[in-house]
Amino acid sequence: MGDTSWQDWPFFSDHHRKLARDLDVWAGRELAGLDHENTDETCRNLVSRLAAGGWLDHATIDPNDPASSLDVRSLCIIRETLARHDGLADFAFAMQGLGSGAISLFGTLAQKDEWLPLVRAGRVLSAFALTEPQSGSDVANITLSATRDGDDYILDGEKTWISNGGIAGLYVVFARTGEGPGAKGLSAFIVPGDAPGLEIAERLETIAPHPLARLRFAGCRIPAANRIGEGGQGFKIAMSVLDVFRSTVAAAALGFARRALDETIHRVQNRHLFGAPLFDLQMVQGHVADMALDVDSSALLVYRAAWLKDSGAARVSREAAMAKLFSTDHAQTVIDKAVQIHGGDGVRSGHIIERLYREIRALRIYEGASDVQRIIIARQTLAHT
Repeated sequence: MGDTSWQDWPFFSDHHRKLARDLDVWAGRELAGLDHENTDETCRNLVSRLAAGGWLDHATIDPNDPASSLDVRSLCIIRETLARHDGLADFAFAMQGLGSGAISLFGTLAQKDEWLPLVRAGRVLSAFALTEPQSGSDVANITLSATRDGDDYILDGEKTWISNGGIAGLYVVFARTGEGPGAKGLSAFIVPGDAPGLEIAERLETIAPHPLARLRFAGCRIPAANRIGEGGQGFKIAMSVLDVFRSTVAAAALGFARRALDETIHRVQNRHLFGAPLFDLQMVQGHVADMALDVDSSALLVYRAAWLKDSGAARVSREAAMAKLFSTDHAQTVIDKAVQIHGGDGVRSGHIIERLYREIRALRIYEGASDVQRIIIARQTLAHT
């Protein structure tokens, strides 16, 4: 497991420390040598395993206690630990939480009772359908329409880069309902994966294979009861969900960086150059020091943001943005150093360092690209001065 001293930090309670230990043991047993050949099937299998292990209970609120809340520190610990063991396992867990997050935070009792038990049991894979071809970071520019027709809404338009697209049984879709201009005219909807009029227009391939798709909604009719929250609250709902889960993206990046550091420490202690361990070279020591500094700095930012949210802060936009920006950007740096120190092995297809190098890049884009996080941090900083 490498360095575990961070578990003694005051951000955590004893149950968080136990969670980290228990999950690490489980992941070491269940995720070793996982076959990634068929990404769709692997994700389904991972969701089933995570459910059987009880880990998906942390991904949503407890449907038997609608007043319960998401424990962001637990979410971050789980994502960090899973990412350190297997990137696709982290993805599978994260999407069960993110995809159902709007229901956990804003759903009616009926919506929670219908969907959250299915998500926690791994019987339904979930997806968060926000991005469109012309509106990635600019959420207020969403054009997919939801037109009221009696007791129904009819959805028309497209979404793209949707994680779990094509295999999800639950899509939370953000659409324009027209209560006002821009961000004021959006609403959120539950769309079952088998809803008539929902088509998988294209499966998308990336450098780190994940199930991604472009979705087309062509006269997709859903009951008005599937709207989450009030009409026009879609932007608020989306931002609130991201406010919770953005810190967990940073935690996943931290997990990747921590694995890269662990692998590098093993490498420099056991690889010999010029008759001595690689670690004896001062240049290598400098790289290891920089990597350790980046890992600990990321962890402090991640768990500060998570602790603040769990302590009752209404919004942690600034802290979550700082955590995501720093952790994802610096995980890229840590992993790049690991590639360099591993030499040819670092770019050999299938090597853990090569996989980390491919996995980390997307985290600097999704759920708010790095430059968007800089804008959030700057605006929030100015607002508090």
